[in-house]
Amino acid sequence: MDNIKKFEMIASKIDSIKRSIPANVTLIAVSKTKPEELILEGMSNGHLDFGENKVQELVLKYQNLPKTIRWHMIGHLQRNKVKYIAPFVHMIHGVDSERLLLEINKQAKKCNRKIKCLLQFHIATENNKFGFSLEEIEDLLKQKKLDLLENLEICGVMGMATFTENEQIIRHEFNSLKTYFEAIKSHFESHLFDTISMGMSGDYPIAIDCGSNMIRVGSSIFGERE
Repeated sequence: MDNIKKFEMIASKIDSIKRSIPANVTLIAVSKTKPEELILEGMSNGHLDFGENKVQELVLKYQNLPKTIRWHMIGHLQRNKVKYIAPFVHMIHGVDSERLLLEINKQAKKCNRKIKCLLQFHIATENNKFGFSLEEIEDLLKQKKLDLLENLEICGVMGMATFTENEQIIRHEFNSLKTYFEAIKSHFESHLFDTISMGMSGDYPIAIDCGSNMIRVGSSIFGERE
């Protein structure tokens, strides 16, 4: 397939996914490792939410592409790299530790802005995935530590299911994240704490069925990594 045809397909794939999902579900087009030209094509029909998992690549794309893009940091974020994305990032999905919460708040304050964040829970059976336990978040809430983070806007929860073809396992893990969301939402302002980010190319229909209202889709839009 030549590049022109490939570029033309990106916007149509985004539109197709949007038409297939409920209106209340936000699609994050995961553009990691993909060239800027494909992102521009993805924007051609008005799509603005794109996700990256590497800080260096995210910063470079932010510098080169239209400032109307809402950039989502979806990968594991090291504390020493928060400062590079704090001035512009729209939302940080993988907030997985108290120390990272503190650092994001610190850098957001320096930039005189509030940064939208999602609390990442560890819901998978795989140990190499990151995230809080429900007990850890409940402890932070009990101690009112999250109330001190004035430059964060905690918008909801995020999780990644086990990489498996067993739908029963995936569904169980997504249901767990929905349960965690319900367990803690009363501690936040309801109009702000409203996001459940779960589901990727291989499992987002299951995620939506389990209550997701934000999905992170890469290969189904841009194709597999080259």
